[in-house]
Amino acid sequence: LSLEINETIKESIDNQSIVFTDKSTSYVDISDFVELHITEKSDKETTNETLKWVHITISNAKRNLLGNYHKIKRKYLQLYLNEFIYKLNRRYFGDKLFERLIIANITAV
Repeated sequence: LSLEINETIKESIDNQSIVFTDKSTSYVDISDFVELHITEKSDKETTNETLKWVHITISNAKRNLLGNYHKIKRKYLQLYLNEFIYKLNRRYFGDKLFERLIIANITAV
């Protein structure tokens, strides 16, 4: 598992990033690939305070997937998650959404 995580980190995260994780033994080499790797032992307080929004986001993603796609296929799971993240990152655009889409199309960002 740690080899897969290392490959994902190398491919997906900039080497100047700061990464926060729990103290899982799967994350032992992350510090070799990023600027700073901070670990925190998971306990009840950490879960309720530090990771509160992570758990809320995961819960919302599950609700979204089950509400929109009644049968989720593993083959398309990454596409479903990409769509959820796309919507999550744009939830506060509101009235400016159209203008942001125009700018994104013009600049090809």
